Amino acid sequence: MTQQIQFADRADKPAIESGDRFSPKFDADGLIPAIAIDADSCQPLMLAYMNGESLRRTLESGEAVYWSRSRQEIWHKGASSGHVQQIVEILTDCDQDALVLKVRQKGAGACHTGHRSCFYRRLGAPGADGVPVLQASDDGLAFNPDSVYG
Repeated sequence: MTQQIQFADRADKPAIESGDRFSPKFDADGLIPAIAIDADSCQPLMLAYMNGESLRRTLESGEAVYWSRSRQEIWHKGASSGHVQQIVEILTDCDQDALVLKVRQKGAGACHTGHRSCFYRRLGAPGADGVPVLQASDDGLAFNPDSVYG
């Protein structure tokens, strides 16, 4: 039987900022933001959230597991689409309240809309109404989401 991964207590500030013990700071909803980036190109793929259970599952399995805020359930990325994210490295910021997951994206893309990345639009100049116009920042769909997700 393997030992379940534990997180260190959030002791004093110097221990959190300079120590060698992982003590993630979850928000009031029990979540921590996690941005997935391509391990080779450093392209941002997606932003999601993890709770303690999904973070432990990620560390144990070597694949990204998130908490779906909309469905209120654990979400193993790629379980239905096959577009799994294999963990290469996980980074945490200085106060351990955000994560960067360096991943190898399997399958055509990370985004449920069919794009390789969820960050497929950039902000352009404001239109006549003062609202910035979104512009494509990729080459279009990487896969047909209707055929993957039904």
